[in-house]
This record gives sequence, C-alpha cells and structure tokens, in this order.
Amino acid sequence: MNHLSLDPIFLPAGDTSAVKPDMLRGDINSTELRHTIDGLPFNAVYDFLRTAAYTLVTEGRTDEAIALIRDFDTVVTRMNGEETGPLLNIHAALMQILTALYIHDGNMADAMLTAASVLNLLAQSPKRKDEPFLSVLAALLYDISFIHASRDENKQAEREIEKSMKLFERLARQNPDRYGAAHLLALNASTTVYKSRVKQANTLAHYQAATSTYLQMLNEGTEDAGMRLIESLATEGRTLVKMNRQREAVQYFTRALKYLTKLSPDFDLLHLQLSIDLGHALLSVKGTREKGIHLLNTMLYKASKLNADEEHRRIVDILVAAKNPSLDIFTFWHKLFPRS
Repeated sequence: MNHLSLDPIFLPAGDTSAVKPDMLRGDINSTELRHTIDGLPFNAVYDFLRTAAYTLVTEGRTDEAIALIRDFDTVVTRMNGEETGPLLNIHAALMQILTALYIHDGNMADAMLTAASVLNLLAQSPKRKDEPFLSVLAALLYDISFIHASRDENKQAEREIEKSMKLFERLARQNPDRYGAAHLLALNASTTVYKSRVKQANTLAHYQAATSTYLQMLNEGTEDAGMRLIESLATEGRTLVKMNRQREAVQYFTRALKYLTKLSPDFDLLHLQLSIDLGHALLSVKGTREKGIHLLNTMLYKASKLNADEEHRRIVDILVAAKNPSLDIFTFWHKLFPRS
C-alpha cells in the first residue's frame, strides 16, 4: 500500500475555513477549545488536523506531528474520559491520525496500541452508521491492514481491507468526491493482499512437499536430512502462524523439537528459538494459553543461561502483549461487525 490514510490523495481535504489556526497554537484554554470543537463540523476539524499532521510529515518533522496530535488530544480529552458526541468523534479521529503517523514512523507497536484505543472507543456504540463513525473506522482498518500485510499476516490484513473497502464504498455512494479515491485505493490494496495470501499458500505447499521428501531421506539414513527436516517443519509452522492457523502450527513446532531433541539432545539456541515459536503459538490458542505462558517463562531462564539477548527480548515482548489484551485489536471485532 503506497498511501496511508493521511495522504491528501487518499482523502481530499474539504473546507476547513471554519477552523481557526489558534486551535493548534494553544492560544485558547481547554474548556473554550472543547466548546469550540463541539460546535464545528466534524469533517472540517478532521481535515484540518489531518492536513496539519501531513504537512509536518512532508517537511520531515514526523516527531513534531506526533507530539502535536498527542498534545491536542490531551487538551480535547476530559480527565474522566467521558466524551460524547463531537468530542468523542474528534478523540477517535485524533487516535486514528496518530496511528497513521506511527505507521509512517515505523513504530508499529505504538500504532497497534492507538489503533486498539480507536476501536475501543468506536465499539462503545457499534450500531452507529453516521459519517464520522464510518470514515474513522474505514481509515483505521485501511491503515492497520498495512501493518498486518507488512508482517505477512495476510488473513488479518485481508479481513481488515475488505471491511475498509466496503465502508468506503458505502460512503462513496453518498459523497463520491470525498470518498471515491479512498474506495479505489482500498480496492487496489485488497488485490495486493489477496495475491500475497495466494503466494503464502503456495509457500506452505512447497514446504509441505519438502517435509515429505526430507522425512523419506531421514528414514533412508541420508546425511543432513534431519536438520533439513527440522528447518522445513519450522518454516511450515511459522507460515501457518502468519496465516492465523496457530493450532496447526503447534503441531509442526512440536514435531520439529521432537526431531531436534533426538538429533541434538543438548539444549542450544535452535532449541530455544523453536521453543519460543511453540510457546507463542500455544499462547494464541484459547485452550493452551496457560501452557504457552508457562513454556515462555521457562524459556526466559534458558535464554539468560545462553546469553541470548535477542530471544530474551522476544519472549518479554510476547508476554507483555499477552498480559495487555488492548493490544489485540480483534477483541473489538465482533462488537463492530457482529455478523462477521
């Protein structure tokens, strides 16, 4: 996907003359600012903020754009977090803009956190069909599909881009000048995701065939067949994880570890890496979540003994994400799309 949602090509800015630049300069107090926003058209405020952020990005000042949106959101958002109406819409829009900025900056972890914040806000009133709700949701799904596609998590990306495309199609029927380009860009992005998923399926088929070949070679006593079989099984498992088929992936990682233990009984870096893969996959399956957490905690100790700093960081990241369900954007999926 070449264009994030901030790009004017994606969503052309409309008339923002009703919004005064003083809003961003801090020349008015927070109470007055919230009162002002309350009386302005949503699209005017949204476009004004998107344009301000995009201008800074094009000038190579992405950090300033992030700080601007975060600071503005702090002022707009009440301490008790009980925004309603226009202020709730702007709060969600600011988080969506921030998500796009983080993606542009390559900060995918914070992008997913802010994306989860937006979905949490929108899921509070999932039956809404008004333009602010639909446009923010469609833009957000478009952007986070970019994150999942970049990780080869094509099933998730496909799911998101399909919903984004349908929402923009609905909006474009009402306002083609504003939403027509976004609908076409989402359609174009979906084609890329579909092609990637087919390629992924072909890769899986290739390694499934390779596994059969290496297993036969191992049974025949061919030298090096064991390590080739282990590598092939591990690759199948990792491909299945990217395809959101963790339950099957568990079986492949388990088999890879079984053969590795026979071939090399002493616990080494490869044992550790495969065990982390297995623990992560177990963690992602509801019935084996606790087994995954236990295995990963055990691997923390093993990683320390092996001085495997990169693997240690990976385990910590997985466990932190597991303990913070807000990181999982699909927590809110069925609230927003109950018939999915």
